[in-house]
Amino acid sequence: MPVESVLLYIVGILVVVVGLVVSIALHELGHFVPAKAFGVRVRQFMIGFGKTIWSTRRGETEYGFKWIPLGGYISMAGMYPPAAGSKGRYSTTGFFQTLVQDARSASADTISPGEEHRSFYLLPVWKRIIIMLGGPFMNLVIAVVLYAVLLMGFGIAQPSTTLGSINECVVPATSAVQECGPDTPVAPGNEAGLLPGDRVLAIDGRAIAEWDDISAAIRPAAGRTIPVIVERDGEEVSLRLTPLLTERYVLDDRGRLIDGPDGQPLTEEVGFAGIAPAYETVQQPASEVLPAVGDNIEAVVRIIATLPQRMIDVAEAAFGPAERDPNGPISVVGVGRIAGEIASLDTIPVVERVSALVGVLAALNVALFVFNLIPLLPLDGGHVAGALFEKLRRFFAKLFGRPDPGPLDTARLVPITLGVVIVLGVMSALLIYADIVNPVRLFTP
Repeated sequence: MPVESVLLYIVGILVVVVGLVVSIALHELGHFVPAKAFGVRVRQFMIGFGKTIWSTRRGETEYGFKWIPLGGYISMAGMYPPAAGSKGRYSTTGFFQTLVQDARSASADTISPGEEHRSFYLLPVWKRIIIMLGGPFMNLVIAVVLYAVLLMGFGIAQPSTTLGSINECVVPATSAVQECGPDTPVAPGNEAGLLPGDRVLAIDGRAIAEWDDISAAIRPAAGRTIPVIVERDGEEVSLRLTPLLTERYVLDDRGRLIDGPDGQPLTEEVGFAGIAPAYETVQQPASEVLPAVGDNIEAVVRIIATLPQRMIDVAEAAFGPAERDPNGPISVVGVGRIAGEIASLDTIPVVERVSALVGVLAALNVALFVFNLIPLLPLDGGHVAGALFEKLRRFFAKLFGRPDPGPLDTARLVPITLGVVIVLGVMSALLIYADIVNPVRLFTP
């Protein structure tokens, strides 16, 4: 690999690393700002995990960086309430009981004498929810901004009315052989004399404004000869096109295959010309930004909803001959590799490479937004779920005239939290290993 490509590959990785660090910092800032506004004492604001590289103290808060830039945290006083009627730590031989007591003890150590009122657990539920949602909200804001830059600034590739390629022959989608043979019919577009670079002006008397107009005119015209007017080298050329009846896969409005009752992709018979559009980059209006973010969120939700099976697929690809699913989960290592490949790809213009890297960072922030909303501790969604459960418990206590049950003893969930951390750690290790030995390949080597 040329030295220039290697350097560009490294630049792509650095873009992701820096983008990830900035995203994490802004995520934690989303927690930090409302926490300080609500009077909670914040002892630490850290980016990364492990040993501290650098830190400085400003007021009551220590700010710093740690060696492993795969996350971050802010340390708030009184995350866990003391046990009801507790007078301190008591001795036990139970492993999980010890975990709970250690969590309570560590939480109590963060509360300075005379500042008990600045504890997180004493805040009203709505304030705690705002603090915990502040982090994911920042990732959502970053994603929206990056998508705005991507769509409104760079634009996206869209099919134009100019022809990009002309098929030589007609091969049905259900055919086992997808190559032209001596008995394979010539593609109608090729037979009509259409050429790459022709700009389609009209078909069957219908003016053409976009590629969908071309498809709409050809599909119902199977077996019927229709006039086509194209612009070629600045002049109008009239041709005669006879679309063939052929099968094609049925797609939904997002270009995805639709399966039938038997689980196989549906096909339909339509008119076919064997032509494909040339793509052009078109800047999008602001109204397209939020739908694009919504589509990305939906895609991440689908991945998380099917995560167990997807992780099995990843394991089979990591330890066997199976190929990785390009739409499946990947680790930060995989994201870095993709960014490096994009940056070093010399077959596309620099602007398109920059645009693709912006898209990677936007998708990364969408993933952080959705993942952190999973209602499991230690994720932000777990804290939100706990606060909502506490609110519901107090509501029913008041409704039935019972004593206020007080804050939810979230320290008792520490063993579950540990289990979640272990599962996430194993999944992360598997994804990293898979991204090293059998990475997702978006580009042909």
